[in-house]
Amino acid sequence: MTHSENVTPLKIADAARAIRHVFVRDLSLEAHIGVYAHEHGRTQPIRVNVDLTVSEAAHSDKLANVVCYETVVNEIKALVAAGHLNLVETLAEQIATQCLADPRVIVARIRVEKLAAIPEAASVGVEIERAK
Repeated sequence: MTHSENVTPLKIADAARAIRHVFVRDLSLEAHIGVYAHEHGRTQPIRVNVDLTVSEAAHSDKLANVVCYETVVNEIKALVAAGHLNLVETLAEQIATQCLADPRVIVARIRVEKLAAIPEAASVGVEIERAK
């Protein structure tokens, strides 16, 4: 079973409420993260998933009128590159805060997984949901 098979898909997009679902799936990065001494001074693989509930507007086929997933990814990369974090919870909160800074984002669901922390597990981590 892959990690995706054990996660229930979200129904976020909603025509009646003019809601769009913007997402980033399985963003793989190397991060300086962890509380233990053996986790300091080196990177380890993480996977980030982002689900955003976004209020729709007429986008006129212009990138400036939508929540851009490339911008979301670049912001996550910048957070990861900023330096060592002890907890995946901290990174998840930082990502949620960054996403919610866009006035069009109503809800941010963030999952951060460490892929090599527990040898017997495919991944361990945290998923949070934050709303305005």
